[in-house]
Amino acid sequence: MAHKRNEQYQDFSNVEKQREVINAEEFPEGPFGSPIAQQKPVQNKDGDWQKGQRSNSGFTYENRTLHEDTPRQMEGSHPIHDKKDE
Repeated sequence: MAHKRNEQYQDFSNVEKQREVINAEEFPEGPFGSPIAQQKPVQNKDGDWQKGQRSNSGFTYENRTLHEDTPRQMEGSHPIHDKKDE
């Protein structure tokens, strides 16, 4: 006699993040020098945006919690905009 388990499964947090954050493509317009869609503007996404999806800049830390409260090391650099209340 087989037991039926009523267990709820959830994706790992990294799988959920992959669905939420859209990474930029290296060559969104195709191969270098390609004549295909040469006169069309580059779009960052083909399909519709899903609820909660956002694009990530190439100039942000991948894991912000590892770099939390770390000051910038370049002289004259602008302050970090991580804190919502500032």
